[in-house]
Amino acid sequence: MSALRRTYGVAVTAGVAALALLLGACGSKSNGSGNTGGGTSPAASGGSATTSGGAGGGAANFKACMVTDTGGIDDKSFNASAWAGMQASGAQVSYVQSKTEADYTTNINNLLQQKCQLIVTVGGLMGTATDNAAKANPNQHFAEVDNPGNGTNWQGLQYNSAQGGFLGGYLAAGYSKTGKVATYGGLSIPPVTIYMDGFWEGVQYYNQVKHKNVQVLGWDEKTQKGSIVGGANAFTDQTKGQQLATNFVQQGADVIFPVAGGTGIGSAAYAQSSKKAVVIWVDTDGCESAAQYCPVFLSTVFKDVKGSVQKSVEDDASGQFSSKDYIGTLSNGGTGLSPFHQFSSKVPQQLQDELKDIQQKIVSGQIKITSKAQPQ
Repeated sequence: MSALRRTYGVAVTAGVAALALLLGACGSKSNGSGNTGGGTSPAASGGSATTSGGAGGGAANFKACMVTDTGGIDDKSFNASAWAGMQASGAQVSYVQSKTEADYTTNINNLLQQKCQLIVTVGGLMGTATDNAAKANPNQHFAEVDNPGNGTNWQGLQYNSAQGGFLGGYLAAGYSKTGKVATYGGLSIPPVTIYMDGFWEGVQYYNQVKHKNVQVLGWDEKTQKGSIVGGANAFTDQTKGQQLATNFVQQGADVIFPVAGGTGIGSAAYAQSSKKAVVIWVDTDGCESAAQYCPVFLSTVFKDVKGSVQKSVEDDASGQFSSKDYIGTLSNGGTGLSPFHQFSSKVPQQLQDELKDIQQKIVSGQIKITSKAQPQ
C-alpha cells in the first residue's frame, strides 16, 4: 500500500444495511451492552475515559479500549458509532477522548498501561500513532476505523463509501428541484473525499442517463478541489457548517451533503430553520444519531462502523482475532443508504426503484466507480 494511504487511512470518514437499502438498516448481531459496573477509569491527557461493564457471554471478561478522534464521543458520527459497537460486543469496554491530534500517542500509551487486550483507534488520522504502537508492541492487538492494518497485530476497518456516496449523489440529483446540489468535507483526506467522490459520480451518472445537467457545488472529483473546512475544528465547527450551507443555498443548491462530522450539524440546523434545503447525512443514520434534525434528513450514506467494531471485539474475545482488513461494501452491508424516514412518501417511487437497480449494478460491477480513495 502507498505511503499516502498509510498516513491518512483510505476509507471512510461515520447505520447498517443489507442489499435492501431502502427498507432500512439492519444491525449486526449483538450480545447487549448492559452497564453493570466499572465507574470511571483514569483519564489520559487528551480527555476523559469511561468504562462500561460487559453483558455476559464469552466476551464478558475481555477488556477492549477505544481512543476517539478529536470529534469526541458524541460526534453524531463515527466516534459515536464505534463506541456503540464496543458496547454491543458485551466486553468490558472503555474509551478515552482525544482533544487534539497530539493526544493520539499519549492516549494509546495510556491504554497500553491499562492492559487492554484490544485497542480500537477511531479515524485515519490516527494511522501513524497506531502503526508506531503496533510495531513497538507486537503481542498487542489493535483495530483501527478508516485505515488499513499491518496484516499481523493490527486490523484495518475500512469502508468503500464511494459506493454509498454514488447512491446519495443520484438521490440528490433526482430529488433536487433547482438542479443544483452541494457537498463539503471536513479535511481533504481519503476517508472524507471518498464520500464526496462517490456523490459527485452519482450526480454525473444521473445526468448521463437522464440527459440532465444537475450541478455539484463544493467538489470536483477530477481536480480534487472544493469546499473543505480545514483546521483543528474541521469536524466540530457548527458555525462553519451553517455558513457553508447558507452559501450553497444562496447559489441555488437545495440538497446538501456534509462530510464533516459535527460540523454538518450546523448545516442541518440551517436547513431546518430556513426550510430551503434538505441534508443527506453521513456515517450513521442521522434520524437516529441526531434525531432533532430528522425532518431535514433526506437519507444517510452510512458506513457500518458499529457492526465492524463490534465484530472485531467479539472475534478477538473468542480467540479469533483477524489480521485481515475488513472492507465494508454495498454487497456486505458495510455502506449504503439509510431509510428515507419522513421523506419516504416524498421520494418518487420511480427514483426509489432506480436506486435499487443502481445498487445491483454497482454490486455486479456493471457500474464502475473510479474514486482513487477506494480501499483495496
